[in-house]
Amino acid sequence: MSLNYYRGLLIPNISKSILVFNIAFATNFAGHLHSQETQQETPLSAKFEYPATKTVDTTDDYHGTMVADPYRWLEDDVRESDDVRQWVTDQNEVTFNYLKSLPFRRQIEHRLTQLWDYEKYGAPFRRGERYFFFKNDGLQNQSVLYQQNSLDSVAKVLIDPNEWANDGTIALGSLSFSPDGQLLAYSIQEAGSDWQTWKLMEVESGKLRSDEIKWVKFGTVSWSADSQGFYYSAYDAPAADGQFQELNLGQKVYYHQLGDDQLDDGLIHQNPDQPEWGFQPEVSEDGKYLILTIWQGTDDRYRVLFKPLDQPDQPFKVLVEKMENEYSFLGNNGSRFFFKSDLDAPHKRIITIDVAEDNLSDWTEIVPQSEQAMESAGIVGDTLILQYLQDAKTQVKLFDLRGKFIREVDFPGIGSARGFGGKRDHVETFYSFSSFNLPPATYRYDLATGESTRLQSADVDFDTEDYEVKQVFYASKDGTRVPMFIAHKKGVVLNGANPTLLYGYGGFNISLTPSFSVSRLQWMEMGGVFAMANLRGGGEYGKVWHKAGTKTNKQNVFDDFIAAAEYLIDQKYTSPDRLAIQGGSNGGLLVGASMVQRPDLFGACLPAVGVMDMLRFHKFTAGRFWVDDYGNAEENASEFAAIYEYSPYHNLKDGTEYPATMVTTADTDDRVVPGHSFKFAARLQAAQASSKPTLIRIETKAGHGAGKPTAKIIEEAADMWSFLVDNLDFEPAIPESGE
Repeated sequence: MSLNYYRGLLIPNISKSILVFNIAFATNFAGHLHSQETQQETPLSAKFEYPATKTVDTTDDYHGTMVADPYRWLEDDVRESDDVRQWVTDQNEVTFNYLKSLPFRRQIEHRLTQLWDYEKYGAPFRRGERYFFFKNDGLQNQSVLYQQNSLDSVAKVLIDPNEWANDGTIALGSLSFSPDGQLLAYSIQEAGSDWQTWKLMEVESGKLRSDEIKWVKFGTVSWSADSQGFYYSAYDAPAADGQFQELNLGQKVYYHQLGDDQLDDGLIHQNPDQPEWGFQPEVSEDGKYLILTIWQGTDDRYRVLFKPLDQPDQPFKVLVEKMENEYSFLGNNGSRFFFKSDLDAPHKRIITIDVAEDNLSDWTEIVPQSEQAMESAGIVGDTLILQYLQDAKTQVKLFDLRGKFIREVDFPGIGSARGFGGKRDHVETFYSFSSFNLPPATYRYDLATGESTRLQSADVDFDTEDYEVKQVFYASKDGTRVPMFIAHKKGVVLNGANPTLLYGYGGFNISLTPSFSVSRLQWMEMGGVFAMANLRGGGEYGKVWHKAGTKTNKQNVFDDFIAAAEYLIDQKYTSPDRLAIQGGSNGGLLVGASMVQRPDLFGACLPAVGVMDMLRFHKFTAGRFWVDDYGNAEENASEFAAIYEYSPYHNLKDGTEYPATMVTTADTDDRVVPGHSFKFAARLQAAQASSKPTLIRIETKAGHGAGKPTAKIIEEAADMWSFLVDNLDFEPAIPESGE
């Protein structure tokens, strides 16, 4: 189990779709802004009147270097500051007045809505004697959880989050079924916040029980074998005015007995002398052991403790003492534990240890590392299912528990597979597969025969044969070979005039793989080329590739991205005035740094929920975790020098002609706090020397991560594409039905 899901800058879907950046808080100043009746026929003048933004005389000393921070006041919480709230309102008025004036805005949103309106199925999974799956009828704001007694029986709704809020801004988060399959613990996330509240449901009746667990973040729950309770990690309740701003410190592990009040839950473990440590408790599938994985940042570097649950009063035993390597617990055969690890294996391998032995450092290799980086691993039906990346493309191999190779899973082309979960007694597993030009399909995989049976295929209003996907390799500034996917309509002429969107991330060991996105499909349908570069800092080629894009090596990531842009221009796909770049979260930093370093290279920029002030990111919410990738400017002089050299906010220069830019964020994003984007946008508006727009679009009642409602996703995508159409100066091809 990789803990990046809970700790990193992003959630898994961010690397797969540009449309999962949620941007927050319940004010209502944007709700009416896309009314078709108010749209004008011609765009506003290119000369923008931006709201006046005050500056303050604030300076910090970093290792003898004095650094000004004139927009520090924009870090204040919008709930608490009238000045920040007014600034947000004024900025949104300028941005949305411009967006609603764009001539193709209405057609783009209408066509995107048509494309989006298809049934979306998640891969099924089995718990107890039932099967479960998520489905969205097409335009539902949130996907619905269904259950069925068999794969061919009638499915019925178990949880419909669309009933929780009229605007779809309350989402279903994580799920955890009891071992007997009779109870379901599930989390709720409101307005895109990382905070989770856990509820308990009886699966057969759908009846809610009184149990409620609050202040959970970056973790899930794990049931005891008797299905009478579960282990979880939580923080102390934050101060009322610090819920979405203050650092998350002092996580603790508890056991919740069914029916008890949370205040009565038993404290299982804490480390008050290490307030930055986080904990993920996990009960082994046989119910005999409690494994405690301890983490501190976003790197896969863990301490591991365990204890037999038939000795609940005994202290934890230390299995892994130092946080130096990954040890992701996969399962056990009695006292023999299986782990995915990068111990002496930067591409990762499978190792075991017998915890009944006296020597807890005597690891045994089961599956050695390969030439490909191992992305994930699991044990289903006494089979090791290992997922690798072959030049950023999915590759899945099966081994028995002794490490003997069984077979490789066949997939229909270049793409991404997700799923392959299950239990030790299962004879089947399930997965989904998609690519840039291939809508997702779900499959049942027979572990005995290796046969994949298609269950559901998405029926999207386009012809896959009209599009093509290829992978190229280019040289970065230092000669490093970097892969990039390029997708577009067939027949594109390489004349240097194609509107092109380049997307990247490059951080936190996250790999970008080719998968389906409705919005990207529309971009290609309109005549655009879509490119996705697999930059250093990601996980595409293992630990060395990741570390080559971190801390004092972070400039490599920007060099890789800039080289990708130059390749697209050199190969005549596009030209600077027709090239746009996009990224979110760490990818927002990527776009910000790249446009500041090479403003001549891009026609338009879309930085979303980005980390823009690299000197102060560690002072808010989850930011302290990110020092694994970024370093710490306050504590390390050499890291400060590297960070200060590229920090987007600090490197904007007055009198520079920057590309057309639309920053997107949320006024209450509680992962990358919106002050990053607020400060960057204010400084950019002051520095901009051209008439090109430098706007900020601030969403409401959303957040940084999961749960963004469909209606908001479509509106935001239509705004982004309309912005690019206007500023890359091309006429989009929109089917007549999109009028």
